[in-house]
Amino acid sequence: MPLRINWRETPSPSLGDIEEIAAETYKTIPQVLRSRVDEVMIRVEQFADDETLADLGMESPFELLGLYRGVSLDQKSTLDLPQNVDMIFLYRRPLLDYWCETGEELDTLIRHVLVHEIGHHFGYSDDDMEAIDTGTKA
Repeated sequence: MPLRINWRETPSPSLGDIEEIAAETYKTIPQVLRSRVDEVMIRVEQFADDETLADLGMESPFELLGLYRGVSLDQKSTLDLPQNVDMIFLYRRPLLDYWCETGEELDTLIRHVLVHEIGHHFGYSDDDMEAIDTGTKA
């Protein structure tokens, strides 16, 4: 389990802090998922860009905590030529706002978003991802 920092008594976590938390919480994700996501990059940004928000029909940049961008494994073919690197984006400001609103532990929140976005890489449904995140499916 990652070392818990009492963020409520320190300055707001930076982009680098969120990257470190993501790297630590990634290690707690079931190996069955991690074994097939090594090629997926995890990137932390302040917010999603305007084009992404518009494509998703979102009015506020605070609505999106994370995003998987790529072709899910259930849609890939071995004959396909790779077009772009598959990526998972974590959005710092929306994550911090959600964290402050809910009081959920920051590492738990980041792990939840990572599992959800990794699930998209596999082509999993929301129910599948919830089961994985709660430990009822491996």
